[in-house]
Amino acid sequence: MIQIKDKQFVPLIDEQQLLQRIEQLSQIISNDYLDKNPLFIVILNGAFLFAAEVFKRLDIDCEITFTRLASYIKTSSSGKVTMLMELPDNVTGRHVVIVEDIVDTGRTLAEFLPHLQLKKPASICIASLLTKPSALKENINVDYLGFAIEDKFVVGFGLDYDEAGRNLRAIYQLKE
Repeated sequence: MIQIKDKQFVPLIDEQQLLQRIEQLSQIISNDYLDKNPLFIVILNGAFLFAAEVFKRLDIDCEITFTRLASYIKTSSSGKVTMLMELPDNVTGRHVVIVEDIVDTGRTLAEFLPHLQLKKPASICIASLLTKPSALKENINVDYLGFAIEDKFVVGFGLDYDEAGRNLRAIYQLKE
């Protein structure tokens, strides 16, 4: 068990499991995007560690860029998505892979995807480290999924609690 600020968390997914699954996903993505030079759009802040681990394992020509969206306050979704960093201009005609840390309710991506579609990419798919199927409220399809988890608040491997805990090498869930 670990303590982050005023909350306690227990282990959920260890580092070895995370890296093993990321290796598998990276191989699948490399095969699917062979000769397509995809553009990876990483949703900051949470997805940066997942994206780094995937990106360094890809054996294809590809590019990476970042955008920043915010929807969480402490341990719950605010219900409002704010784009804090605009999309790059080099999206048109590109095969885009959105890299997310977690698809929870799906509202963040449901609000983001129309902005991305206006840039006219050749295709869009989603890679997410985690998803919470029972919390999903939007019709979001994750094409490359690390793990489906219960609807519990999690930290680690880029995910945070009030900006703390991102540097943990494993995923931890809030102790009840």
